[in-house]
Amino acid sequence: MSRRIFRRSHARLKGGVGLTALAGFTVLTLAACGGSSGSSSAAAPASSGSATSASIVWEASPLSGTGANDARTVLINAFEKQYPKIKVTLVSAPTSTDTYRATVATQISGGASTPDVFMGDVIWPAQFGAHQLAVPLSKYLPSSYWSKFAPGLVTGASYKGAVYGSPLFEDQGFLYYRKDLLAKNHMSVPTTWEQLETEAKTLASNGSVKYGFVWEGDSYEGLTCNFMEYLADAGGSPTNASYTTATLNSAAALKAVTFMRSLITSGASPAAVTTFQEPQAMSTFGDGNAAFLRNWDYAYDAATTASSGGKLKTSQVGVAPLPTFAGQQYPGYSNIGGWNLYINPHTKNLNADLTFIQWMSGTTAQDILSQKYGFISTVTAVRSAPAIIASNPNFAVVPKTKLVPRPAGTPEYPALSTAIYTNVNGALAGSASPAAAVAAMQSGATTALSSTSNGGL
Repeated sequence: MSRRIFRRSHARLKGGVGLTALAGFTVLTLAACGGSSGSSSAAAPASSGSATSASIVWEASPLSGTGANDARTVLINAFEKQYPKIKVTLVSAPTSTDTYRATVATQISGGASTPDVFMGDVIWPAQFGAHQLAVPLSKYLPSSYWSKFAPGLVTGASYKGAVYGSPLFEDQGFLYYRKDLLAKNHMSVPTTWEQLETEAKTLASNGSVKYGFVWEGDSYEGLTCNFMEYLADAGGSPTNASYTTATLNSAAALKAVTFMRSLITSGASPAAVTTFQEPQAMSTFGDGNAAFLRNWDYAYDAATTASSGGKLKTSQVGVAPLPTFAGQQYPGYSNIGGWNLYINPHTKNLNADLTFIQWMSGTTAQDILSQKYGFISTVTAVRSAPAIIASNPNFAVVPKTKLVPRPAGTPEYPALSTAIYTNVNGALAGSASPAAAVAAMQSGATTALSSTSNGGL
């Protein structure tokens, strides 16, 4: 997604996911699943990242930590220790992914040579690639570079056969639950959405907890992330494989929206969930007022760390893959979110830029992001290391999940996502029937995909 970044200390780019989405607007999203190698050149040109001296500007939104413990500062210091003659100046980007996207796109389209490297949502490659706002990295980095990333990440960072983003960290949806409440009520961790609805309704109605299940139902990118999980579980997809035709007026989409609405009408979820983004859902769960939560990777720490406002103990909170619909193979699908690194096509320091992004995907940087700050590594060897898995409850769940991207392979994705989340939210709020919402989604998505006027920027 892309989501706004809500971090352990409060915010991590999520949004949807923008990311708003932040992030959202990633899944992270990281925006894809499938092959891990993508399309990249076999032989890299001269500027392949062998710089030994330069000064570059890196623009990045806050990740986690402050002051000397700011994740970005810690990464820069570690990089400069290895490359003492390459100086990196940090420019802090807006925490709103949509604002950041608009700002950096305006800068680069105007010919600005900085930032040299910029952090961006996993749903940006098509938009930035279509408008020549990012360097096609696969022109400079060989296939061996891309093969180390976890499945789907490189595909999601690609547009028309070229890779534009180097995966920095991944995110995905998880199910968080109150272990103590399930044990007290002799319930098991739900593996189907129907079971979750029943348990959530029971726990809320019997007074065990104020609300059963909270999630991101506001009219914003995060709702697209949530909807994609239900849609994939129902066997549907939002577009055809080439992102040219909307496929939202389907039985699968109707099943997804109908169930999401039923969570509210049955009492499993509060009516207020139609206004919840990540912070509201997170704080409701973290305050002990909900039995179940759908949220991103930071939610465990946020719920159980007092400095982040969490009021629960680690013994009370469990994490599991998302459920699926009855009759489908568990687990359900988890939307991909996350962030990539991109290079400005007007940079004057391409070789140093490539050196920097390659280091950021290396073991040192990825270990820092994972072990120190709790981000899911994009590199297979790092995320599967026993020490990493043992360092965070989420990391043990990651290998068990199934991932689904948002349909961000089109430059028109922002308008497409808007068509999805506005109409799903209307159905959730009861202002439109699920059938009417699905029909309106299809109409809006068709209009979005037929537009080539602005490519989503």
